Amino acid sequence: MIGTVTDDLVAEWSEFSESALGGLGSADFRTQWKAIAGGGILRTAASDASVGPVTRALAAVEGIGVGGTPAGLCYALASQRFGIQFPLQSFGAPAWTALADGVERGDILLCHALTEEGGGSDPLSMTTRAVPSGDGGWRLNGRKAFVTAAPVADHALVFARTATERTPFALSAFLVDLSTSGVRRSDPFPKVALTGVPMGALDFDDVRLEPERLVGQEGAGLALLTTTTSWERALLLGYALGPMRRVLDRTVDWARSRRQFDRPMGGSHLVAGRIADMALAVHRSRTLVYAMAHRFDRSESARSLASDAALTKISVAQDYLEFSRQAAMLGGVRSFIADTGLTVDLADPMAASVYAGPNDLLRVSVARELGLPVQN
Repeated sequence: MIGTVTDDLVAEWSEFSESALGGLGSADFRTQWKAIAGGGILRTAASDASVGPVTRALAAVEGIGVGGTPAGLCYALASQRFGIQFPLQSFGAPAWTALADGVERGDILLCHALTEEGGGSDPLSMTTRAVPSGDGGWRLNGRKAFVTAAPVADHALVFARTATERTPFALSAFLVDLSTSGVRRSDPFPKVALTGVPMGALDFDDVRLEPERLVGQEGAGLALLTTTTSWERALLLGYALGPMRRVLDRTVDWARSRRQFDRPMGGSHLVAGRIADMALAVHRSRTLVYAMAHRFDRSESARSLASDAALTKISVAQDYLEFSRQAAMLGGVRSFIADTGLTVDLADPMAASVYAGPNDLLRVSVARELGLPVQN
């Protein structure tokens, strides 16, 4: 699943990102997004005998991270790629067709609008409503919060209640043009994690939606949500692979060059063991995420992969956090001072334990799949 062809793709995208983002370090998010997306990272290549389209997309996300693309931008690209694009393609959503080309070119930026201020892990508690307008369309009212890229996105995949009952068919999904009258965006929320991508809220005040904005059938929202969450939990943490590899490389260089007690720091068994643990975390995380990409390439259904996707997300998030802690310990005080070359970001790995579903709730889901009588 990770072979020479995949590693070559990672290297190609690493080289591309270094070139594409050269001199754009202070540019705004959309400028950086366009610079990377313009290289085709959002285009779905046809499958070939060696590497399927999902694996190719994952290698591209890892590659730009290896090339130094900020973690927030890697996260945003992975979120759109694996949380929206691939799920909508697999779901067979006609509403997606009109947007697909623009999204693949990087001209159209999407966001995933599920979470509300009262919570996101219990979708049937949402209060955002879409009611029939009488002419085949809908009127959308409500507020979505903590939406990645909301302040700058062009369209949103919005989940809304279309029935009052708490049933699996109470929700529907819509692709909403955020320039439509009645849509309001918040200013970007001040964040301490994944700061390279803005986050905000979307308010919908009697927003008129044409019939073609409905994704699938009325009442199919929870089915689509199941699909998007499986994709996200399986592959979203692919955004962390590139940054982890960069940190590992610089930590190895530091341990070889730093001298303590008249010997290289890397000559210490304790230091060597910590770095070996970091390498193990990278190896385990890459193996797990690429294995999930391979299974999607084999057309295994998102529903059948739900439990393994949750386990993958839990494992990689935990490894990412422990990996970063080890790097911070080895960098010493330099880990907490900007511009030392050894600065460690502990907030991004901690956020990985929360995004795409808190790890504790995913553990409950896994336990339930194993047959335990536990509820959310």
